Amino acid sequence: MATDWLWARRAWEKWATKHVGASGKQVQAALLLNYDPSGPSRLLPVIAEQEGTRLTAVDMQPFLDFVKRGNLQTEFLSIRPNQYLVTSIHENWFCARCVNSTKSGGEGVIVMQIGAYLLVCMYDGSLASASQAMVAADQFAVQFNRRTH
Repeated sequence: MATDWLWARRAWEKWATKHVGASGKQVQAALLLNYDPSGPSRLLPVIAEQEGTRLTAVDMQPFLDFVKRGNLQTEFLSIRPNQYLVTSIHENWFCARCVNSTKSGGEGVIVMQIGAYLLVCMYDGSLASASQAMVAADQFAVQFNRRTH
């Protein structure tokens, strides 16, 4: 377990430095959440890593409850004050658009399950930004999975 965590942390640091940040990066903020529905979640902190944001476990609890319920198509998800509507669902990931954004280009989020983690990538903008954020999220998944598979 400690070896897997060290690998996850190293992969996160390498990826976040390159892809996450306020200006000129594909992802404005990202979180790596411990998420294993079959395991004892109380033993692990909710937020394993984060970059570009300062959220707490309490902030993320409504989001995790949303994911556990699995009603992606019928409910809004919340991350702090933002409400998101899921726009696309795939086998291991989904994306959503913010419905109460104050930004002119809008905001979105991509959520990808990678092993016992959820990667949450937040981006500003529309289609091009979403595509760039998806590429960044996929690059993390590939990098992470090199070690675990």
